[in-house]
Amino acid sequence: MNQPSRSLHRFMRHPLFGWRRIATGVAGVLAISMAYHVVFGQNGLTVYEHKRNEAKELAREQIRLSQENEFFRGHVARLQSDPNAIEHQAREELHYTRPGEVIYTLPAATASSVPSR
Repeated sequence: MNQPSRSLHRFMRHPLFGWRRIATGVAGVLAISMAYHVVFGQNGLTVYEHKRNEAKELAREQIRLSQENEFFRGHVARLQSDPNAIEHQAREELHYTRPGEVIYTLPAATASSVPSR
């Protein structure tokens, strides 16, 4: 063996060199486990993305429900103040008629009775 490789061989057999290798391995395993926890853990990136999508969906639902509430508020206001709206609602839901009126009801169309083209 030549002189440089002999000193390298002696350096690698030094007790400190073994501990450094072990410490580097432990640090690597620790870093990988922390990275895994950051991505897939209880509050990781995947959970964050899921929660963010859920929040967007709930915000859309809230907007839809607010619009529906406004519609029903207007409908209630009309029913409280407009006699024509009350009459229309009674005719639609309760099938009320004025004297002398006749209501004709048609049977519901079934799939077999609908002509095909």
